[in-house]
Amino acid sequence: MVKLRILIHAPTGKDARLISQALAAGGINSIVCPHASEIPRELAKEFGALFIVSEALTPEILAPLARFVKHQPSWSDIPIVVLCNRRLDASEMRSMSDDLGNVTLLERPLQSITLVSAAASALRARSRQYEMREIDRRKDEFLAMLAHELRNPLAPVSAASDLLRLGSLNSDQIRQTSEIISRQVRHMNGLVDDLLDVSRVSRGLVTLENEQLDAGQIMANAVEQVRPLIDARRHRLTIHQPGETAWINGDQKRLVQIIANVLNNAAKYTPEGGDIVLTMEVARNQVKFIVTDNGIGMTPKVLANAFEMFAQAERTADRTQGGLGIGLALVKRLVELHHGEVSAHSEGLGKGSRVTVVLPRALKIEAPPPRQLEAKAPAGKELRLLIVDDNVDAANMLGMYLEMSRYNVMIESSSKAGLVRALAEVPDACLLDIGLPDMDGNQLAQALRVHAETAETVLIAITGYGQESDKRQTIDAGFDHHLVKPVDMGKLLNILSELR
Repeated sequence: MVKLRILIHAPTGKDARLISQALAAGGINSIVCPHASEIPRELAKEFGALFIVSEALTPEILAPLARFVKHQPSWSDIPIVVLCNRRLDASEMRSMSDDLGNVTLLERPLQSITLVSAAASALRARSRQYEMREIDRRKDEFLAMLAHELRNPLAPVSAASDLLRLGSLNSDQIRQTSEIISRQVRHMNGLVDDLLDVSRVSRGLVTLENEQLDAGQIMANAVEQVRPLIDARRHRLTIHQPGETAWINGDQKRLVQIIANVLNNAAKYTPEGGDIVLTMEVARNQVKFIVTDNGIGMTPKVLANAFEMFAQAERTADRTQGGLGIGLALVKRLVELHHGEVSAHSEGLGKGSRVTVVLPRALKIEAPPPRQLEAKAPAGKELRLLIVDDNVDAANMLGMYLEMSRYNVMIESSSKAGLVRALAEVPDACLLDIGLPDMDGNQLAQALRVHAETAETVLIAITGYGQESDKRQTIDAGFDHHLVKPVDMGKLLNILSELR
């Protein structure tokens, strides 16, 4: 950001020169504006504050200055310091505040330290306003990009819906159409997960599961996640990994997410057919993951803000892979939670980028126990399920899927109807939306637990609310399971198979 200056208007005597000299002695730059008519135009050039003597505030200058103050953008509140040659009464101070807004009154004569202190305070406040302007600009860009990123997967989903409506597809075409819908829904779900992750991390709501992990396996899992994008963009991925095993203490999911996000960023910002290199370096006390690409690179401005929220490279019409500008911001926060560091480097536009993640190396204590996969229970009796969701389309689609999976399904669209149906039919499991009107899903679960008929019924929350606090609320309300929309049908079927 450009170093802000003070605009001075003191048209008589030596006041302007003396004020400027006093500010300069305090390390503050200023410019004298000799003509009152030029003040609004000069202030529009990103000055930090206006210092003006009270005798210069004639009606001829006060009116245009008041108009300038009134028509500032929402982020702006220019500080105006009035140097008064006498003490003003309450009505005069109120009138000046009404006209000039963010005004500070200093009575002359005053010491240089008072003048410099007032200027420094004004510049700090103005700098913060410019920071808010930049945040607003990034937010607007982010919202535009979010709309773009959501429209992209919606287009093939909409086309697939139209194809299915024709009713003349063969089995291969139906399978292909279904795969397209699933792939695009996973993409949209990933966007939502990224947004929620940033929100949770920024508010300190992320709890890490600390375990000892093989750094090489972390890298392999991250590559597996990003491989489809790398292959789709026809990139060449080269992996350099040392022969020795290195261990890291941390959360497996989050560590994989860190490396995957960096690789994902490299794949997006490298033109098709590019080269990406993933290197793991092991030192005595640290493990480095270095991702280098020969992509579009970064300007010094983009590089300086690479890890800021909603920071994005310049958008171009052919940048089809897009992004929300939160990937590297999330990486930085997750790396810091693991007591590590992350940095980025680029020689400039067209010269590629390098992102380095440094994490503390852990001493090997013992190998983590292998994870055991639970076998699905064999099919048994036909279970009776009750779905309660005010989104009729969502309830019907879930019901159709479960019926095709050999379950007996009942559907209700309101809490009251769901409660009556549950008490009358006594289902084996209830799948309840949380955001129900009148009586929400948590209240419905509590009501079901009170009645003897449904006290032991398995309750499954099917909801768009997926934060840890939401999960705690559902468990406290009496739910046995919490699934986030769009529901992973594999997880749901595994839960239901245990009831047979």
